[in-house]
Amino acid sequence: MDLYKFIRNIDDFPKEGIRFKDITPLLANSDAMEDCVRQLLKILGDQKIDKVAAIESRGFFFGTLLAQQLDAGFIPIRKPGKLPYNTIKETYELEYGTDTLEIHSDAILKGDRVLLHDDVLATGGTMAAACRLIEKLGGEVVQCNFMLEIEALNGVLKLQNQNVKSLLKF
Repeated sequence: MDLYKFIRNIDDFPKEGIRFKDITPLLANSDAMEDCVRQLLKILGDQKIDKVAAIESRGFFFGTLLAQQLDAGFIPIRKPGKLPYNTIKETYELEYGTDTLEIHSDAILKGDRVLLHDDVLATGGTMAAACRLIEKLGGEVVQCNFMLEIEALNGVLKLQNQNVKSLLKF
């Protein structure tokens, strides 16, 4: 299935000059969602995964489905103040400031093999911070997995020591 036809461009969102990649048409089509999960699993191959971690909020859509298919636990990575238990934090640079991600301090066990998923690879800063969180807890990032990548933003450069896979490239 050609998943590209399910990605809609929204100009000047969330601010002028940005072309947002909207995945909601894909989410609205059950066949496209099923095929997307199948393709995301295919790019993972037969690697053993203990946990799937995904970044809020759009990463959760497919992160939970991947975890279910892999018979793995699911770990949410969220913005500060959203998780109810003890957390560890990682602050990272944005092009216009900083942001922070949190994960429960007991979410990853030493040696856990983790698939990290998010919907879009743009500048790479968010995923790089998520990798550091997993590694701080003793986990091994097996793959950074994306639905789509905006190649012109060179996000893979911030993930040079990671196995990065994207289904769609723009």
